[in-house]
Amino acid sequence: MRKRGWQDLDESDVRVRPGRRGSRPRSKQRPKHADAAAAMIVAVDRGRWTCALEGDPDQLVTAMRARELGRTPVVVGDRVDLVGDISGKPDTLARIVRVADRTSVLRRTADDTDPYERVVVANAEQLVIVTALADPPPRPGFIDRCLVAAYAGGLTPVLCLTKADLADPGEWIDTYSSLDMPITITRLDAEPEELRALLTDRVSALVGHSGVGKSTLVNRLVPAAERATGEVSGVGKGRHTSTSAVALPLPERGGWVVDTPGIRSFGLAHVTADDVIAAFEGFAEAAEECPPNCGHLGGSDDPECHLDTYASDGGNVEQLTSLRRLLRSRAGLDEA
Repeated sequence: MRKRGWQDLDESDVRVRPGRRGSRPRSKQRPKHADAAAAMIVAVDRGRWTCALEGDPDQLVTAMRARELGRTPVVVGDRVDLVGDISGKPDTLARIVRVADRTSVLRRTADDTDPYERVVVANAEQLVIVTALADPPPRPGFIDRCLVAAYAGGLTPVLCLTKADLADPGEWIDTYSSLDMPITITRLDAEPEELRALLTDRVSALVGHSGVGKSTLVNRLVPAAERATGEVSGVGKGRHTSTSAVALPLPERGGWVVDTPGIRSFGLAHVTADDVIAAFEGFAEAAEECPPNCGHLGGSDDPECHLDTYASDGGNVEQLTSLRRLLRSRAGLDEA
């Protein structure tokens, strides 16, 4: 009798091995986590987030991002919901299961051609732009770009001029006074009481170039800043924390100071001219009468810009001049 070969086989000879997994379909419905605890992100380090339960700096919890969140970005200042072990004891880990909608976002790009946005901090109410009056000298281009990012992201800008014991701040106060924002002056030989009052009971992000005195300012505002920074980033196992933002509680008065790393450049690839103008109520309404694709720069660049008509009919001419300086900075013009 001839032995059967593979040519003699048909579908009835095939045995299908059942899969090891069950046949129950996977659900895409996320759990509700009704018992989740609210918290604020105060530090981020290599896949671990330090959270303050109910915004209390004395109740710090280390957490990871839950699988159902996927790659949802979570940054300092985010309001989140936690489940799991929220005791905050050593070697415990909670899970972030929800991220609340943000009320403001400070973004930047590496340069004006980089399409990738980097979220620096979320939900800050104020952006404190720290600039030295001398050593190093002020960089108006950087100040203007920070102002653009603040207006576009929904933050109230505050200009902080440091080292007033080395140079007179008068010129810079005059330059930015038309923008109707708080301007505060600090000195190395005096406590920053005026700035401290502006920060009370608010979440404020501080930005500035290296060397402008931002770290000195933070240490004065939060005397335990070095110790607190080490505590909230304990999962970093000794890594220096100035490479990422960290939120520090303002003692006694309440509020949070978000210390950001020294920024060399502030790209604005994600910001449009309309994003900036939207922060100026009167000009935002006037801009609706501008021709399509108007850059609102005026002059030979945008000769039909309606903002000129608005200013001549009683608008703030000085504010328009400052606004256009910001727009030129956003467009990469007049960087000097």
